Amino acid sequence: MIKKRMSNKKFKVIWIPILSVVLVLVLVANIAANIFSGYVDLYLGRGDLVLTKSEGTESWNSEYYTSDYTSKDTLDTAANKMVETVESEGIVLMKNNGALPLATSANSPAKVTLMGRDAADPVYGGSGSGSVKLSTVVDFKSGLQNAGFQVNDTVFSILKEYSSYKEVTNMRGGKDKVFDHPKVNIVMDKPAVSTFNIGEMPIENYTPDAIASFKTYGNAAIVTFGRGGGEGGDLATDMTGWDDHYTAGQHELELNYDEKQTLELAEQKFDKVIVVINSSSVMELGDLATDDKVDAILWVGAPGQTGFNAVGNVLNGSVTPSGRTADIYPADLTKDPSFANFGNYQYSNINAKNASGDGFFVQYEEGIYVGYRYYETAAAENVINYNKAVVYPFGYGLSYTTFSQEIVSQKLGNVNGDITVDVKVTNTGSTYSGKDVVQMYYSAPYTKGGIEKSQVVLGDFSKTKLLAPGESQTVTLTLAVENMASYDYKTAKAYVLDAGDYNISIQSDSHNVEKSTQPFTYKVNKTIVYSGDNHRASDVTAVTNEFDDVSAMFTDTATKGNATNMSRADFVGTFPTAPTDADKVANNDIIKGFQAFVAADNQVAGATMPTTKASNGLQLIDLRGVSFDDSAWDLLLDQLDPEALSKVIISGAYKTDPLDTLGKPATVELDGPAGLSSFMTATSGTAYPSEVVIASTYNTELVKQMGTMVGNESLFNKVNGWYAPAMNTHRSQFAGRNFEYYSEDGLLAGKIGTACVSGAADKGVYAFIKHFALNDQETNRVNNGVSTWANEQAIREIYLKPFEVSVETATTTLKYISDDKGTISQKDVKGCTAVMSSFNRVGATWAGGDTALLENVLRDEWGFEGFVITDFNLYPYMYTNQGIAAGSDLMLTISPMKTIEDATSATAVTNLRKAAHRILYTQVNSNAMNGIVPGTIISYTTPPWRKAQIGVNIAMAVLLLAGYSWVIIRVRKNKNV
Repeated sequence: MIKKRMSNKKFKVIWIPILSVVLVLVLVANIAANIFSGYVDLYLGRGDLVLTKSEGTESWNSEYYTSDYTSKDTLDTAANKMVETVESEGIVLMKNNGALPLATSANSPAKVTLMGRDAADPVYGGSGSGSVKLSTVVDFKSGLQNAGFQVNDTVFSILKEYSSYKEVTNMRGGKDKVFDHPKVNIVMDKPAVSTFNIGEMPIENYTPDAIASFKTYGNAAIVTFGRGGGEGGDLATDMTGWDDHYTAGQHELELNYDEKQTLELAEQKFDKVIVVINSSSVMELGDLATDDKVDAILWVGAPGQTGFNAVGNVLNGSVTPSGRTADIYPADLTKDPSFANFGNYQYSNINAKNASGDGFFVQYEEGIYVGYRYYETAAAENVINYNKAVVYPFGYGLSYTTFSQEIVSQKLGNVNGDITVDVKVTNTGSTYSGKDVVQMYYSAPYTKGGIEKSQVVLGDFSKTKLLAPGESQTVTLTLAVENMASYDYKTAKAYVLDAGDYNISIQSDSHNVEKSTQPFTYKVNKTIVYSGDNHRASDVTAVTNEFDDVSAMFTDTATKGNATNMSRADFVGTFPTAPTDADKVANNDIIKGFQAFVAADNQVAGATMPTTKASNGLQLIDLRGVSFDDSAWDLLLDQLDPEALSKVIISGAYKTDPLDTLGKPATVELDGPAGLSSFMTATSGTAYPSEVVIASTYNTELVKQMGTMVGNESLFNKVNGWYAPAMNTHRSQFAGRNFEYYSEDGLLAGKIGTACVSGAADKGVYAFIKHFALNDQETNRVNNGVSTWANEQAIREIYLKPFEVSVETATTTLKYISDDKGTISQKDVKGCTAVMSSFNRVGATWAGGDTALLENVLRDEWGFEGFVITDFNLYPYMYTNQGIAAGSDLMLTISPMKTIEDATSATAVTNLRKAAHRILYTQVNSNAMNGIVPGTIISYTTPPWRKAQIGVNIAMAVLLLAGYSWVIIRVRKNKNV
């Protein structure tokens, strides 16, 4: 039988579409590769940077920053050791009846049983940008074994099996973890698929063999309770639907039924029970603190890559714990002033018909009374019973040894000076060496109905060196008198230092004065208003109200449609309540804030077109070490091509592209709140402990060393910028991102952040302090930008404080070539030159487009001279031209849909020029200029992936040409068929 040949018509119907689809795919792939070339470079490698030095400069020293390590292996070893050191000093011993440390040795190892799911499935960091690569971590069991303990493997194997998972391929082609027994898993910005199970293993899973093994491994039960967190979602304030044994009002930060059952089993079977809290979020620990059968509580936070080695060393006593709580631990988190105003609240009259989309909001009715500021003040006003309301104060922590603190001298400067206190710390124990933390607090005079003031505020702190038994050290604490001023946004519209007595005390924590010290008084004879030219010395210009539109949301008494300011004058009557239906009706000013930004409607009248594309012969390296306001910058900026600059600004996610005509190299900027553990690029550095652990060290010197270590990693990985540290406020402990923020206290967060930024800057890394500002919950963060309302006193004293401290006090030493002979000079400069703005709105204005925040406060008042990048700019409400006009200089985006609406008008080009000045100033004074001297020509070799792309394109072109030729020949040959 002769097979009938396919007709030409049918043949063409099949093969022409196939070849056409292949052609389209090839074209689309090439277009995408060109659009996202910068990001492909991050993953697959950019071409090598080629530096051609001009004649006579070949021998000039151009390594402005050098690594402290000779190889990647030695660096990795040192970084892992740094993780352990930070964790060991951040661990907080909360309770101990003598059970700790656990004696163990090679000849007589302690045999312990780990209980609780989190012992086998710990929290190492957080999801999203704080994720930790699990393939490189030291787990809890290994940490204990490395410390000389023998671990009950029978029980551990059951826990491990219970917490196991399998990987499945998702719709995007990636891998998802599927747990047989899920626990909390916050999927970024996807509450519908996030899970909030506690996931504890029921005690029924402890088999008879497991229970029998308790006797063999009975030196202690170490029961671990953990809570995770993640970017893009908050913890559950109500566990309805997430817990089989749910009880009314149950939330995620209290022990659930299975955890209590696990603890009860441990108490029944073991003489010694130690609880380990593996959570960066504050949990309700009152039942554990008062339980006589719980011998010790050790808070370890999220230990990062190798931190569990430190946990083992603290448990065996080779390291004495010295951490202090970075947040207060209330007995009942539902009674915290922030609880009623945290979560999902939507305006009923804002939507796509009258605005840029739906409108969501959150009201900070508690004002300045955040964390310990509320509990200490409410106790002083006899509103709460402190011992019942608080389990552990802010700044609290125990040790294996004892210390005494003695004030040996104090200097009370005038109102323009400082209060300095020298405190002698002595290790009064006889067995263990240890470190102690000295804390100074102040109490400002308060008048009922006057400026709101906390009963106590942290003024300064310091940590001692390691003191042997009997050894002493004197540390000095300093408090600028002006820092005791409070912000009066109602009347003076300035910082005010009220006349009266300011009590200064050395305390063991926010509640207790050190027994061997006596508080003393600093007297202010006359009220000082820091306004006009009489501004605070720390400010560059006068400070006055910038957020009247935000403060206007609040009244001092309950009013329909307005939030209420919580006041010390009447804590009970003004205690925060959840938004009412009236609160959910936005007024016209709020609706206006949600309107789309149109560049054409925001032109500056009379704006003059700046000079562009001039031939002044300057290169960027020529301005290294030149002051930000030097006129030489104008000459360089005159050379800018606005079109080329626009491309740099609009594609600033994790990198900036080169500007060849200015000699600006490409830069790499990676994410990771506690290290270069970037989850969006191929680079993965060391994962340090969570930022709460870092803050709990109270050791600025150590944190600076950590920042320098990240700088060393950056040099090896050719990284120039680091999206960290994150330093928003722990307003609510249910905030999903608290693991990557330091503390509830702005001074602690600010000084720790300053140390980290300064350490990184010493290796030429510009660290982006983030998320600026009031980005204190994740719910609705990208739903058109959650509208955040707080009065200006709270904004300044609580939420801006950590950023202010870092901008004003971080420093580094800059090396630069100062003459035409190649002479290297150096000078001290500001260390904080990069800021990341936030998703949320301050009031109704997107933070990244808020001139009051980014220009008036950040730059004018604080003197910031670097550049601001937006948070991930993928969303419609984050208008590019609005951001650039307001002071956001670089767009963190990979979206081809994000464009600069106007890049040609005089207003737009002026704004682009400002952005360029800030970006270029930061980058020229960074490690991006290593190897570059004046006269150097910068070029790049073709990236390997580009060569492969060319090869594939040639091959595909040949195949497609052959395919189309084959179709044509076949059709012609069979035209009669």
